Amino acid sequence: MEILLWLVPPVVVTVVAMVWVSWLGRAGRGEIDREVAVRRLAEAMQREPKQPAAYSARTPARDRSTGIAVRPSRRVS
Repeated sequence: MEILLWLVPPVVVTVVAMVWVSWLGRAGRGEIDREVAVRRLAEAMQREPKQPAAYSARTPARDRSTGIAVRPSRRVS
């Protein structure tokens, strides 16, 4: 049991930090003014949706390699 006593300080510090951060996080969760929220929503809905530059609908999807080498089958005549 004595060998586990070195764990007490880190556990206490961790618990205190968790309580402190959760208490500080509560202050930032206040209500936003309704008119500000409506204005932000309207601005967001008017923007054009952004598409990732790397995405191209013309590029066909490639089969994913399994890492197993497969020889093509030979035709028997």
